[in-house]
Amino acid sequence: MTKITIRRFDRNVVQALTNRGFPEPLARALAARHVTSPSDLDYEFKEMLSPWDLKNCREAGEAIADAIWKQKKIVIIGDYDCDGATAVSVGILGLQALGAFNVSYLIPDRDKDGYGLSPQLVDRAAAAGAELIITVDNGISSVAAVEHAKTLGIEAVVTDHHLPGDEIPDTLVVNPNQRGDTFPSKSLAGVGVIFYVLIAVRSALRAKGAYPNGKQPNLQHLIDLVALGTVADVVPLDRNNRILVSKGLDSIRAGKMQPGVSALLSVAGKNAHRISANDLGYILGPRINAAGRLDSINKGVECLTSYDYNTALFYAKELDQINAERRNREVSMQSDAILSLQTISVDDSNSIVLKGDDWHAGIIGLVASRIKEQTYRPVIAFAPSEENGEHVLKGSGRSIPGIHLRDALDRVSKLSPGLILKFGGHAMAAGLTIRKDAFDEFKELFARAVKELSDPEMFERNIVTDGELRASDFNIELVEAIRKHVWGQAFPEPLFANQFKVLSQRVLKDQHLKLSLEVDGREIQAIWFRHKRELPPTVRLAYKLDINDFRGRQSVQLIIEGMEDEFEDWTA
Repeated sequence: MTKITIRRFDRNVVQALTNRGFPEPLARALAARHVTSPSDLDYEFKEMLSPWDLKNCREAGEAIADAIWKQKKIVIIGDYDCDGATAVSVGILGLQALGAFNVSYLIPDRDKDGYGLSPQLVDRAAAAGAELIITVDNGISSVAAVEHAKTLGIEAVVTDHHLPGDEIPDTLVVNPNQRGDTFPSKSLAGVGVIFYVLIAVRSALRAKGAYPNGKQPNLQHLIDLVALGTVADVVPLDRNNRILVSKGLDSIRAGKMQPGVSALLSVAGKNAHRISANDLGYILGPRINAAGRLDSINKGVECLTSYDYNTALFYAKELDQINAERRNREVSMQSDAILSLQTISVDDSNSIVLKGDDWHAGIIGLVASRIKEQTYRPVIAFAPSEENGEHVLKGSGRSIPGIHLRDALDRVSKLSPGLILKFGGHAMAAGLTIRKDAFDEFKELFARAVKELSDPEMFERNIVTDGELRASDFNIELVEAIRKHVWGQAFPEPLFANQFKVLSQRVLKDQHLKLSLEVDGREIQAIWFRHKRELPPTVRLAYKLDINDFRGRQSVQLIIEGMEDEFEDWTA
């Protein structure tokens, strides 16, 4: 069952914002997101949090600056997602701009190497002549790997943003989430952390006299990549992250972007002048991520670090083709997953655990996410894989608010030691590996763990909105005013809800519901993606505002996100 509720907001703040020219519905939404004054929406670089508040940032900058000064061989170790690829790219381009002429990168293979810096990866870096290893978007758990690097005489600087375990590497670690770090934002993505470190590197080089004429490299030219990785990694967009994303979008809209970003926009058919944060997350990000899922994330890095547009375009076209293959595989796997739901009483279940013998391990996270959206249950999807010559099941999970997925996996590991070979993640997403023959046991124990960590009301879908709109509020001006702001994780785009009369409805392409609705005598067009069941004559809908541009004529269109009192048909 689905219910629609309204976010609380401070009416005094709404009044103050409307007095400054903000449309009242937008002022409501901003106040509900803890904006207290227009100054909270000042996204200039000068408003960024100081790098000197980030633990070990200064010291890491000095260590890397020393390596550049001595022209040591630097190897960046990244991750195989968009945050990892952009972090590697920012690292390479930034270090080169700062004078590093001997820098390269290594990224582990998702299937062969697993996640993060490992002793095997250290050996490969050593074979490449590494004298300094810098991890980006990984490394906080690479204790053994860093010790191995030390035995080989290789220095290491860890830059990461993931939550630490009980032990962290005995080296310089820059991570806002490490113990003892008082950096006000705990939400930097991996690409944001390395961007901060580069600022410290430049400062250290300046102190060494690297810029005698006072002209230093401008690192702001990397901000488009910082914005892309930040949005794609779905980290909370607190004020500091909104500054990074806002300045990145400004740069792209002004045509000041990396050739790789320009090429990706071109193959996606997107207008750079009208790009939004959503486009970074849903258009560009998936093309980079697809390479890490099905091919090699190196293609993403090569695209983003290309100085030549034609070279970048070559890689962007490859990434586009890989993403098309990813979509096709995802659709097939989702169809299999939905068929599997026919054998499950979803309403009587507190979790969903699925596997497919021919599923691809790089796509199971997307399947878990989609099934979670449909069933509103924590979901883990498994695919066969191989690690160190052993056949295993790799799983990827997605959860719902209130049920901490990593805690649930930790509970399973304690109920049956050795069942889970390894796992990691956070509240809403996690990855794990189990024995090939352990699926049924895991499924039973995971359901038990979720039951222990949950209450029945957690499984009732709650769509939190910003209230109703008046008929006169459905106008282009309000949509454009909303589009001027940065929205994303933990700072969601305004979502409204009204009672509508359904004038007409039809299914498009056998999967989307096209609607003509009426509110207070005003007729409005709407579309509900991936929903094709007929609606009742009168219905309460939650929706976002959009603009339909058809043959040069613009009109307001609603993007439906949910319906109150809706009961799901899991097999539809």
